[in-house]
This record gives sequence, structure tokens and C-alpha cells, in this order.
Amino acid sequence: MAKYIDGFVLVVPKGKEAEYQKMAEMGRDSWMKHGALQYFECRGDDLKQQEMGDEKSRAFPEMAGAAADENVWFSFIIFNSKEHRDEVNKKVMEEMSQMDMEGFEMPADMTRMAYGGFEAVVEG
Repeated sequence: MAKYIDGFVLVVPKGKEAEYQKMAEMGRDSWMKHGALQYFECRGDDLKQQEMGDEKSRAFPEMAGAAADENVWFSFIIFNSKEHRDEVNKKVMEEMSQMDMEGFEMPADMTRMAYGGFEAVVEG
């Protein structure tokens, strides 16, 4: 059965990875509690440009505009369907709106985050 995926690419300054991971773990707990099938936050490890025959791929740091003191994270959440995603995200956003965020500083510049919802077309 086809799934639906919310995907994110963002840049986290080196030295703020632990703060970001803590925030991501809180996010994971909320999304999973409200019905997401799987939740992944992946820190870049091998982000070099790749040769593809006569062509070269574009590297994630270049695509994301990451500086040498920043790392690229690729994150995704898996749902049963787009409708399921909408239901889960509504519950998560309601929960987050009730949290006390006083004194909280986002460990990444969210204006540089790329986000999209994706229909899984090929699964394996």
C-alpha cells in the first residue's frame, strides 16, 4: 500500500546538534503518539558530490546553502496517506501550541528549511 511522506531538509549549526537532537526526539515522541508510522531525523554524514556517468550530482550542502560550520539534516515522517498525515499533524500542532516555549531558542534557522509532502510511488 502506498504511503505518504513529509520530508524536510534543514541546516543545523555545528555545536547545536545536541540541542537539535533533543528537540527532534520530542517531535518524534509527539508524532508517534499521534499515529505517524515512522519518524526519522538524519544528520549528514557522506554529503559529497557524486559522479553519475558524465554528470555530477549536486551535493546537499550546496543545495541547502550550508556553510563549513553547518551540517545538513534530512528528515522524514511516514504516514498511511495524505489524509492520515493531515489528521496526525493537526493533533501534533494542537499539542505544540499548548507547550510553554518561553526561553526556548530554535537550534536551527527554520527559514532555511525546505519542506514538502510526498506520495510514495515506488516502495520496497
